[in-house]
Amino acid sequence: MASHQLIDAHLNALARRLPPDAVDELADGLTETWQHHLAAGLSPTDAARVAITEFGSVDQIAHAFVVQSPSRRTARRLLATGPLVGVCWGTTLVVAHAWNWPVPPPAAALLGIALLAVVATLITSATSRHSYRRARLGDAGGLGLVALDVVMVAAILLAAPTPVWPMLVAVPVSLARIGLTLRSLPAGIAH
Repeated sequence: MASHQLIDAHLNALARRLPPDAVDELADGLTETWQHHLAAGLSPTDAARVAITEFGSVDQIAHAFVVQSPSRRTARRLLATGPLVGVCWGTTLVVAHAWNWPVPPPAAALLGIALLAVVATLITSATSRHSYRRARLGDAGGLGLVALDVVMVAAILLAAPTPVWPMLVAVPVSLARIGLTLRSLPAGIAH
């Protein structure tokens, strides 16, 4: 197999697992490494093989990108802080007797289902070790959590008959999480 075919095959395999901008960056580095080995006296095919070996296998490179994915880190951070925020909201809803609020049961059920879906999405992203696409689900989970926080803050403002002390914790915690989550999402998604 010719040197350019070896490099193209490696990059095509990476293109099936990584975003195009990452593959473009890897292509530049792989080409420079190949040229370096050519300049050192290796044949084009041997230079391609050595360059590919130095860069790592497709599995190794994809794993490194998945582990370092900002989306995966966001998902892990949200899952780590989720129980604290959940306790704040749970306490608020119990102390405020939320079961007496004028919220239709289907709306409350939909909110619960949405929360479960968001948590499942975040878990999928946070536990991804080999799929960059699965790791990117952290962005969708983050946006879903932002939406749920907005709904909860709006519910407090619109449906709670009287303020209760846990709201003084739950609302600022949700607002802080909204801001931090939006900051951690890629610019194209958050704005």
